[in-house]
Amino acid sequence: MLVNAKNMLDAAEAGHYAVGAFNTNDLEWCKSILQAAQETNSPVIVQCSMSAATYQTGYKTVSDLVHSVYKAMDITVPVALHLDHGTYEACLACIDAGFTSVMYDGSHEDSFETNLSKTKELVKICHNKGVSIEAEVGSIGGTEDGVTGTGECADPEECATIAETGVDFLAAGIGNIHGLYPVNWEGLRFDVLEAIKAKTGDLPLVLHGGTGIPDDQIKKAINLGIAKINVNTELQVAFCDATVAYIEAKKHEAEKGFDPRKLLKDGAQAIVDKTAEKIELFGSDNKGWA
Repeated sequence: MLVNAKNMLDAAEAGHYAVGAFNTNDLEWCKSILQAAQETNSPVIVQCSMSAATYQTGYKTVSDLVHSVYKAMDITVPVALHLDHGTYEACLACIDAGFTSVMYDGSHEDSFETNLSKTKELVKICHNKGVSIEAEVGSIGGTEDGVTGTGECADPEECATIAETGVDFLAAGIGNIHGLYPVNWEGLRFDVLEAIKAKTGDLPLVLHGGTGIPDDQIKKAINLGIAKINVNTELQVAFCDATVAYIEAKKHEAEKGFDPRKLLKDGAQAIVDKTAEKIELFGSDNKGWA
């Protein structure tokens, strides 16, 4: 059975490593992420944004797919199915659809008080259902599901207040952004991360926008309390590059090279390879018991 993400992230926080949360977009993504996790003996979070769920025809389709592939591949490492950047309504829908974890992104609400009150409500609902919940303070930069954040840093006091709601893990802006990082990006604000950690204790913290952050900054962030790292764009780029190379090599012109099972094979393997690379960087390999 799939599990919620609480135990694996509590173990990561205590053990000073991070669990990768990799966004799925379709069958190839789901299979590849699970394959990489199994091969590296790592716990993993398969997550899906609202728009990616719409693309796949809905939350129930995503849930059924991940549950079925998990069972068919005989996966033995802990796997959570998580909603990425969900609204209040999306969180409820995903709980009903069989997701084992959700993220309520209240950072774009009209006020911090609204974020706080809805987070409190969802914590009660989720915990009654055995579902883990992530909250967010401080908008993450870049664009996610049509919502653009400027990347402002979270207020440590607000983080402490949200932590008191009983959330299982917390995303806090520390200068990170979604998508590819610009050349003039100033890097992660470790002073802010340290201040947030001082206020939130052993609560696992989440780093969004994991694509493109230098390895040394990733490792330092983990040492300072980051226990979940989100990766989406990097897998998309790896898939795209491998698929383009297949076409440029004219492999699609070989016998039945246009068959999607052949056309997408190199791209799918690129997802496996990149996911395994990230798992090893995050230090969750051989932690499949978590």
